[in-house]
Amino acid sequence: MVNQQIRAKDIRLIDDEGNQMGILPLAKSLELAMGRGLDLVEVAPMANPPVCRIMDYGKYKYQQHKRAQESKKNQKIIHVKEIKLRPKTEKHDFEFKKDHIRKFLLGGNKVKVTVIFRGREMTHYEIGEELLQKMANEVGDVGVVEQRPKKEGRNMTLLLGAKSQSRKKEKPTKEGLGDAKNQNQ
Repeated sequence: MVNQQIRAKDIRLIDDEGNQMGILPLAKSLELAMGRGLDLVEVAPMANPPVCRIMDYGKYKYQQHKRAQESKKNQKIIHVKEIKLRPKTEKHDFEFKKDHIRKFLLGGNKVKVTVIFRGREMTHYEIGEELLQKMANEVGDVGVVEQRPKKEGRNMTLLLGAKSQSRKKEKPTKEGLGDAKNQNQ
């Protein structure tokens, strides 16, 4: 609540420098705020009496918006990609899907590897478990197992996450740039 929106009769007032001015009537507090060219903002409405502060409300809203944008900018969104296999997946298909998993993990995403069982394949869960273990071992250098193979109805799933790596991009040296310039000339 700001200025005339405040409904309490008496309030605990904090001035624009952060000093407590005590419990004052709302009208007098509004007069003080307007006299300084600032707003009266209710910061703790549930307190008894409510706590209000004298501040520039527009500037306060702007700073809150900037802080929210800054925190949003620093967030990293991680997606969960899914790769599906069958117990009878051939070697070439396995290698192809392994390359996709590597690409996803290097991109910082998580990968859910699912083995789908159909019909009589349901009696041989060990084949699917071996397939998932093999996949986990193959991509172990770029990923880590976050959830061991687990049966979920007709499927068996494994969750892989990217290993945290502090990769630094190598900057070309001045000598290397000179060589490139000489080659272009």
